[in-house]
Amino acid sequence: MSSENIDKATQTQITNIEKNTGKKLDQWVAIVNKSGFTKHGELVSFLKDKHGFTHGNANTIVHFAKQSHAGATENSDDLITEQYKGKENLKAWYDKIIAEVNKFGKDVELAPKKAYLSLRRKKQFAIIQPSTKDRLDVGLNIKGVEPSGIVEDGKKWNAMCTHRIKVEDAKAVNKDLISWIKKAYEQAG
Repeated sequence: MSSENIDKATQTQITNIEKNTGKKLDQWVAIVNKSGFTKHGELVSFLKDKHGFTHGNANTIVHFAKQSHAGATENSDDLITEQYKGKENLKAWYDKIIAEVNKFGKDVELAPKKAYLSLRRKKQFAIIQPSTKDRLDVGLNIKGVEPSGIVEDGKKWNAMCTHRIKVEDAKAVNKDLISWIKKAYEQAG
């Protein structure tokens, strides 16, 4: 398994798992894939219950087994291209948001997934998802701040987000939107 796209913290975690268990990452991935379970939570529980893993280590192994870890796809641009197929009109909004987010600092990590882009610092602080042909959803993780104005409660939309902003026209990609994303970025530091 290529580790060139894996961040240092994850690589250290994998090295420790291999050292502590005597099994390589590929071996654990094979064990997970042969377990008979398919859901993420079931697989994490399987590793915890049957193999004594901590939650964090089990979660990491499952992400590798399901190829959902950051760096799983060699060319992350392909994932972005796929997300915006048939929704090309939203790509300009996405590009504008990313240009602003990249100004926050050199520690912003863009981690494309199949259906959305994860924005990370030390942890995920936002996601950008082309939900329909006419709407981009921006999910945020901001603790202790009530949703207001353009922002609504995000938990019903996505359990990973505390807040959600619906971007339904080009004018919505503005200072207000960027300042909300920046609040989430600053909390993730």
